[in-house]
Amino acid sequence: MKIFKRSAIIFLLGYLMYWFPFMHRDDGNWVFNEISNTRIMGVLQRIALCYLFGALIVHYCSKKSALIISIALLLGYWVFLLLFGEQGQEYTMLGNAGTRLDIFILGDAHLYHDKGGPIAFDPEGLLSTLTGIVNVIGGYLAGAYIQEKGRNYESVAKLLLVGALLIFLSLFWGQFFPIAKKLWTSSFVLLTVGLDLVIIGVLIYFIEIKKINFGNNFFLVFGRNSLAIYLLSELLLVVFQLIWVKPGLSFYNWINNVFYQALFPGAFGKLVFALSFMMVCWLVGYIMDKKKIYVKI
Repeated sequence: MKIFKRSAIIFLLGYLMYWFPFMHRDDGNWVFNEISNTRIMGVLQRIALCYLFGALIVHYCSKKSALIISIALLLGYWVFLLLFGEQGQEYTMLGNAGTRLDIFILGDAHLYHDKGGPIAFDPEGLLSTLTGIVNVIGGYLAGAYIQEKGRNYESVAKLLLVGALLIFLSLFWGQFFPIAKKLWTSSFVLLTVGLDLVIIGVLIYFIEIKKINFGNNFFLVFGRNSLAIYLLSELLLVVFQLIWVKPGLSFYNWINNVFYQALFPGAFGKLVFALSFMMVCWLVGYIMDKKKIYVKI
C-alpha cells in the first residue's frame, strides 16, 4: 500500500505540474485550461509508474527473477515496436507503436505537443514505460550489491566491469535498435545503466575509499530535496513565462534577451542563463537544507 500511495502522489504531482497555472492568455484574456486538453503523462508520471512496477517486482521476486523480467521487457519492447509500428517507420516519431498506442488509449489532446504545435508525440508515453522499469530494477540491483559487498576495491572493479559490458552491448545493439532517449529504446536503457554503474563506481572510489569529499555538499543540496527542487524549477519557469514585462514579452524572454544575450550573445548566453536559473533553485534548496526542511513522500 505504501508503494501504491507513493506512486499515486508522484503521478498526481506531475499531472498538476503540467496543468499549472490552470489558465492561459487568449487575445489578452485569461482562459481556463480545460481538463480535456491536459497532458496525462510526463516526467514525474513516468517515474511514478516505473517506481510502482519496479518496486513490486523487486519486492515479490528474487534478484534472479527481476533480472530475467528485465531482459524480457527489453526484448519484448523491441519486438512490439517491430510488429505494431508502421512498416519502415518503426522508430520514427509518429510511426512507432508507442505513439499509436498513446493516441488510441489517451487521445491526441492528452499528449505532449512541442511548442503547442499540432503534432502529438509523448516522449514519456505508456509503452516506453516498460523499458523505464528496467532502469529502476538496475538501480535497485546495483544498490543491493553495494550494500551487500560494501564500498571497497572489489565492488568498484565489478561495477566498472559490468558498466563497461553494458555500454558495449548497448553500442552493439544500437546498430540494429537505435539508441534513442525519446523512445527510451532498450539499447538506450543499457547505455544509461552502464554509464550509471561506471559513474557510481568512480564516485565510490574517490568519495568512500579515497575520502575526497570536496564539493559534495553542493550536490547533496539537490539530493536531499530532489522532488521539491524539481517541482520548483518547472513551476518557476512557468511563472517567469507567465509574467509579462509588456504585452507579448514575458519576464523569461526579457531577462534572457535584455540581460544575458546582451552580455553573452549566442548559445553561451543561454548556457549562462540556464546555470543562473539552476543556482536560484539550488539556493532555495540550500536554505531548506539549512533549516532542516525536507520534502519526502
